Amino acid sequence: MELRQLFYFKAAAETLSFTRAAKRCHVTQSTLGQQIRQIEQELGCEMFDRTSSGLVLTENGKRLLVSARHVLS
Repeated sequence: MELRQLFYFKAAAETLSFTRAAKRCHVTQSTLGQQIRQIEQELGCEMFDRTSSGLVLTENGKRLLVSARHVLS
């Protein structure tokens, strides 16, 4: 996993929106989504529940957010 991917994940986890996270990271929504999917594939679990009303962090996502904040600080 790359630091850039952690940065994208952190933005998505904090905003609970791929659209707002992509704007924060100055990338397209599809780029951000691809990077999140790569993280999920690499770790073998989903980081977000994708619902009609938006994103919700899974328990694995919550744990990764704690680690991402630590690594990126």
